[in-house]
Amino acid sequence: MQSAGILLFRLGPHPEVLIAHMGGPFWAKKDAGAWSIPKGEFGDDERPLDAARREFHEELGVAAPDVDYAEVGTFPYSSGKRVTVFVGDGAGFDPPTSGFGEFEMEWPPRSGKRATFPEVDRAEWVGFDVARERLVKGQRPAIDALEARLAEV
Repeated sequence: MQSAGILLFRLGPHPEVLIAHMGGPFWAKKDAGAWSIPKGEFGDDERPLDAARREFHEELGVAAPDVDYAEVGTFPYSSGKRVTVFVGDGAGFDPPTSGFGEFEMEWPPRSGKRATFPEVDRAEWVGFDVARERLVKGQRPAIDALEARLAEV
């Protein structure tokens, strides 16, 4: 399974990245390991950056900023899934507080009832160390890759 996402950053005295808290009942009361880079799956007929832009819009409900993006790597999850991450300078981007994309699932489990939930329920600018604590484990190396890239500039 292949996914692509956008990790926005902004520089300053304390550099930050934009991450999103996963929506739905499984994540509602979790913080550590319950956040993600806006990302999603794509197929062979779509370029990774195009998929990352599409998924950013689908999850956050707003278009990704029109900036230059650079690929910082493809990172494997323990499940075998792989996520290709693109970084871009998001200075001036204000994350939305509503209008997030939605998904439907059976809830409560085995009830036969369907419920709709937001794909993410909030997005925030956080420092690199906070991002490492909050992100799902497979995405944490993207923060290291971004830091290394920024150190080269």
